[in-house]
Amino acid sequence: MGNLPFSHLPVLLDETLALWPQQEGWYLDCTVGGGGHAAAWLTRCPQARLLAIDRDDEALTAARQRLAEFGDRVEFWHGNFADFEPGDRRFWGIMADLGVSSPQLDRPERGFSFQQDGPLDMRMDRSQPLTAADLVNTWDETDLANLIYRYGEERYSRAIARRLVGHRPFADTQTLAQNIAAAVPPAYRRGRLHPATRTFQALRLAVNQELESLTRWLHRVADWLQPGGTVAAISFHSLEDRLVKHTLRDHPHLTVLTKKPLMASPDEQKSNPRARSAKLRGPVAKLRSHRFSPEPSPISR
Repeated sequence: MGNLPFSHLPVLLDETLALWPQQEGWYLDCTVGGGGHAAAWLTRCPQARLLAIDRDDEALTAARQRLAEFGDRVEFWHGNFADFEPGDRRFWGIMADLGVSSPQLDRPERGFSFQQDGPLDMRMDRSQPLTAADLVNTWDETDLANLIYRYGEERYSRAIARRLVGHRPFADTQTLAQNIAAAVPPAYRRGRLHPATRTFQALRLAVNQELESLTRWLHRVADWLQPGGTVAAISFHSLEDRLVKHTLRDHPHLTVLTKKPLMASPDEQKSNPRARSAKLRGPVAKLRSHRFSPEPSPISR
C-alpha cells in the first residue's frame, strides 16, 4: 500500500478557477496536493505563473511530477502555508483546499483512517515529532476529553477519553477505533457515522494544528494579494468553514462578493463522494493596501 500514487480528483475545480482573474502574473496554491487545481489553472491561463505550497513531502513530490510540463512557470515551497513569506511578490489569485486528502486517507501507514489498520501517526509533515499516538498515550483525561469535544464536536468526549486513558497505550488505528466504539452507547454505534469519526478528526486537527494554522493564514493572506486579486478556501467540516466565513467576512480590507458558499453539483458529488461536504468560500477581493494583525489561535491546550 505504500506505493500508491499520490493523486486525487480536485473538488470544485471549475468553481474555484472561475474566481481568479486571468492576469499575467503570479498565483498561489497553498495546498497543492496532487496538483489538480494547479495544472488546470496553468493550462487555462498560459500567461500565469504559480507558486505551489504543501507541508506533505509526498504531495509536493507528486505535484512536481504533475506540473513538470509547465517548466519554470511553477515554483515550489515545502512547509505550512501559515508560515509562508512572500517577500515582495503579490498574487492575483490565492486558494487553499483544506483538510486531509484522499491519498493520505488511503495510505494505512500514514495513520489518518481507521478503515485500514496502520500506526497512530496522522502527521501531514512527517518531519515534525508529534504524532497521534503521543496525544492518545500521554495527555491526561481532561485534556483529551476537551480536545475531542472542541476539535471533533463529539458529545461523548468524556466517556471516550475515560476509556482511552484506562486502556492505553495504543499503537494502531483499528485498536483505537474499537475502543472508541466501546465507549459510546450501542445506539450511537449504529448511527450514520462510525463512532470513531469525530475523535479521529479531533486528533488529526490537533496533531497538525490545522485550525491554528488556518487562523494565522486567514489573517495574513490579504497582505499577499494584488489589488483586485481574489482568495478562496475549500473546507470540509464546520470548524474550518466557520473560521473561513467569519474571518474573511469581518476583514476590514476585503469584500466578500458571494454571501453563500459554492457547493459541488449533484454530478460531481456522484462521481467524487469527497466533494459532498466541500464548501468554497469566495471570491474575496482585496480593496486596498493594509496591514491586519493576527488574532490568537482559536484553541490552545
